[in-house]
Amino acid sequence: LNIVPHTLEQTIISTYRAGTRVNLEVDLIARYLERLLLADPAAHSGDEAGLTLETLAHHGFHHD
Repeated sequence: LNIVPHTLEQTIISTYRAGTRVNLEVDLIARYLERLLLADPAAHSGDEAGLTLETLAHHGFHHD
């Protein structure tokens, strides 16, 4: 699960541990990702690597 840094800072998500049950609003996540992909020119270039960890990091996602 990837958490947007602002969300991590402004919510109690940082207190969650493995096994904590959460409700994910998939429709909101899907719309956000759609906008992210549409705004990324590499996503339309035919390049299979259009959505990369670097692209996600650039848009505020972080990963371990």
